[in-house]
Amino acid sequence: MRDKIEKIVIETLKELNEELEKDELENPTLKTRLYGGVGALDSLALVSFIADLEDRISDEFEKDLVLADEKAMSAKTSPFRSVESLVLYVESLLGV
Repeated sequence: MRDKIEKIVIETLKELNEELEKDELENPTLKTRLYGGVGALDSLALVSFIADLEDRISDEFEKDLVLADEKAMSAKTSPFRSVESLVLYVESLLGV
């Protein structure tokens, strides 16, 4: 299941990068930094990425998720800091 989530996250990032054209997002891996500090996404790109990712997860798993809820936004360590942290966060929300 984690591999499937990872694939969805990476594909969504690659699609977003067609617009952003950021070198660090051309071949994203689990270690790719997404947001905060040296992350590749600014706040506007993060919102777009989250919306696209929610749609893809809904289509793939037939379950609607809200990734940017109060819990995620107030977490001490953001689930949006890297691909790996986001994959783990999505997995926890799906309850798998």
